[in-house]
Amino acid sequence: DVLINHARGTFILGVTNTVLAKRMQIMGQYTFRKMDADCAGQIVAWQYPPPYHIYNCHPNNVDAFVKGFITRQYRYHSVWNPAGDLIAFRCFGKDAQVPGGDYRAEALDMGGGLRPDLTGQGFGAEIMQAAFEFALQNYTPLAFRATVAAFNQRALKVCKKVGYQPVQAFIST
Repeated sequence: DVLINHARGTFILGVTNTVLAKRMQIMGQYTFRKMDADCAGQIVAWQYPPPYHIYNCHPNNVDAFVKGFITRQYRYHSVWNPAGDLIAFRCFGKDAQVPGGDYRAEALDMGGGLRPDLTGQGFGAEIMQAAFEFALQNYTPLAFRATVAAFNQRALKVCKKVGYQPVQAFIST
């Protein structure tokens, strides 16, 4: 295990397709759509309670965040449930990396967020498994990687549940 004793530390976790194949279930109930400005606008309005409030978008940064979400090279997707509700977003690629980490190993970086009112209810693992399936169909990665803030124990727990293993700890720059 990776041990870290700095509050602003960050973990990089990895999972190979072999490990993933043993755990994956088909998650056809979720729909992934390329991010558009309307969805991005809804997502940047999400407000998380402390300590997760660091993920909230400051009102002065809304336009920049929306622009980032809809920039195609960043590969952001909105995630919808069967009722047609926007419940999460996922990012596939370089925009899921955090400055200071070592990203030389071949892997698809994945990041994202769950709508605040749905956090802590067990949806995270299902969304992440659906994201694995989506990524395998669309990007054919050799492995997956997620970078998670050390304080975010909920996200670290979900990552471990779906098969990620710690591979690195660092202080983000």
